[in-house]
Formats: sequence, C-alpha cells, structure tokens
Amino acid sequence: TYTGGPIPYGYRALGEVFVFVFFGLVAVVGTTFAQTESLDGLAFAAAVPIGLCSVALLVVNNLRDVHGDAAVGKRTLAVLLGEGRTRLFFTGLLVVVVAAILLIGLARPWALLGLLAAPLAVPPVRTVLGGGRGPVLIDALKGTGQLTLAVGVLLAVGLALS
Repeated sequence: TYTGGPIPYGYRALGEVFVFVFFGLVAVVGTTFAQTESLDGLAFAAAVPIGLCSVALLVVNNLRDVHGDAAVGKRTLAVLLGEGRTRLFFTGLLVVVVAAILLIGLARPWALLGLLAAPLAVPPVRTVLGGGRGPVLIDALKGTGQLTLAVGVLLAVGLALS
C-alpha cells in the first residue's frame, strides 16, 4: 500500500514512518521474538539503528525523485521538507545511527563493532550534502545500502558476542 490501495501512504509523507516500523521494529524485534520467544529492551534498541538506516535508504531515493514527485503531486517527506532540509535529514539519520550504536555499546560493549561500518557513511553523506542530483544519487543509494548491510551484520555479531 506504499503506492497503491485506497490511501497510499507513500504519497502522504508516511513512508519513512512505515519503513522504520516494519524494517526496524518489526524485522528486528520480530526476528528476536521468533528465536527467543521473548521481548527485551535490547531488541528494541537494536531496531533503532537498523530502522534508521532503512529510512535513510528511502530518504536518499526520495531526494533523487523530489522534483519529479513534486511535479506530479506525490507528497513524500522529501517534497514536504524540500531538497535542502531533506539533505540535512538524511545526514541526521546517519548521525543518530552512530549515536544509537554508541548508546547500545554502553550496555553491551561488543555492539560497538557496529561502528566499524561508520566510514561507509562518508561517501553517501558527501554526495548528498554536496548537492548531488539525479543519477549521482544512485551511488549514494548504493552506499547507503552497503552501510545498512554492514551495520546489521556488525551489530548482530557484536550483540552475539556480548
């Protein structure tokens, strides 16, 4: 129902909320529950950086399409925020990912392995903050996907070692 159905939420600036809920909370907490049959705060905490990386993927994709979406009346968050604020929002999401890993690391030091993925954020952030548009943002999208994968794997390994 992102782009279809009676009320497509992707056209109502709600895509980021649903991505965080389903690719962060539901995916991480649901997987944890399926394996442990319990819910604990650590699963919810680990869902934050994963969910925010997933949101960053959507944000950079919507940034790439912001002018076309605005022209056809698609109201994504990027359209509502505007190009400049969307670029800052993308960067802020990745800063919060690092902060969340640091906070998890206070309780579970091995979780800090997730920070090894942080250098992967540099190229997409440079592209986005540097004003990249159109096809140039495809590389930022690819880099954000690689960051998401690395954060997920390294955080999972770190938490397994804790």
